[in-house]
Amino acid sequence: METQGYPLRGVRILDMATVLAAPFAATLCGDMGAEVVKLELPQGNDTLRGLAPVHEGHALFWKTANRGKKGISLDVRKPEGKALFLQLIEDFDVLVENFRTGTLDQWGLDLATLHARNPRLIVLRLTGFGQTGPYARRPGFARIFEAMSGFTHLTGEADGPPQHMNFPLGDAVSALYGAFSIATALVERNAMPREEQRGVEIDLSATEAMIRLLDPLAAEHRIGGLVRSRTGSRAGYTAPSNVYKTRDGAWITLVGSSDAIFARLCRAMGREELATDERFSTNVQRTANLVELDETVAAWCASLSLEEISAKLDREEVPFTKVYSIEDVLSDPHFRARGTMIELQDPKLGAIPAPAAVPRFTGRVAPVPCVGPDTGQDNVEVYGALGLTESQLADLRERKVI
Repeated sequence: METQGYPLRGVRILDMATVLAAPFAATLCGDMGAEVVKLELPQGNDTLRGLAPVHEGHALFWKTANRGKKGISLDVRKPEGKALFLQLIEDFDVLVENFRTGTLDQWGLDLATLHARNPRLIVLRLTGFGQTGPYARRPGFARIFEAMSGFTHLTGEADGPPQHMNFPLGDAVSALYGAFSIATALVERNAMPREEQRGVEIDLSATEAMIRLLDPLAAEHRIGGLVRSRTGSRAGYTAPSNVYKTRDGAWITLVGSSDAIFARLCRAMGREELATDERFSTNVQRTANLVELDETVAAWCASLSLEEISAKLDREEVPFTKVYSIEDVLSDPHFRARGTMIELQDPKLGAIPAPAAVPRFTGRVAPVPCVGPDTGQDNVEVYGALGLTESQLADLRERKVI
């Protein structure tokens, strides 16, 4: 099997973004074979380096979220830094940034200036609210995107407050759109003859990325007068679908959406008559009588152990699973067989488990990436390729340009 040659091989991305959303977009492109160079300020004070947990002075989030990247330092706000940046950008395909709208323009790095140095440059601008509109200059973080998109309104118990999950989902979602946007722009650009290729500016709003996920909600509201809200773990659009507790204290999630699956669930429960009960015979009827049906399923789950329930549901091919913790993920035989987790090698911490690249390309094996880089660890290599000598680099370091 081929160990290299993933689809974005040959693509060079300069990631000058901070924290998670935009940098993770670049990381996902790196998983697909792109060469990604991470640009930080010389102080190395990116917020992601301080997010808990920090183990023996090492931020694990940084190590994994910025995996596979080379690391350079540069202060583009200084004249020498700006000049070096413009020289550097000539040999990249993509620039990734997430500063507040207009910030790069204030530093003299507006789109016209960037394209004057590299007309083929694709620029991904990933911000909370986009490059236009009254909120364009607002700061934003994942929980802001989640709350303003309507996502948080859907999360939590019906009689409780809206809830956020203990992970910045809004950042991860916008990163996926960022990687998708980069790949899309590359396809368009590279379809042209080389001499005609022009880079584009991508205006990606993280809040709009979250809104895009919630596809039917606007139609439900406009046409049906419905404002979808919190229902705990119980789905309000299909039934039965909830999280249930077993007799021995485990939690499972199961889905009986289609009529055929529901009939199989009824057999597993020993309640075949429910499949033809007019209250439950179609999904529309099951959702109309959702609470009563859910209580029946919950009572059955509570009467059996996880092992007993698993045997019955497996036999009838009902979609279900125990609710996994990360311990369960790491020990699951299916994930172990597929190599779903890989081991990043860190010179200080040793092996660090992390998810493998997604998706896979049949017949090819993705190389195992390095951990997120130390600040400026590859300055000599990257700036040396531009012709800078060690004495010049030492002078730039002394003046805190790099």
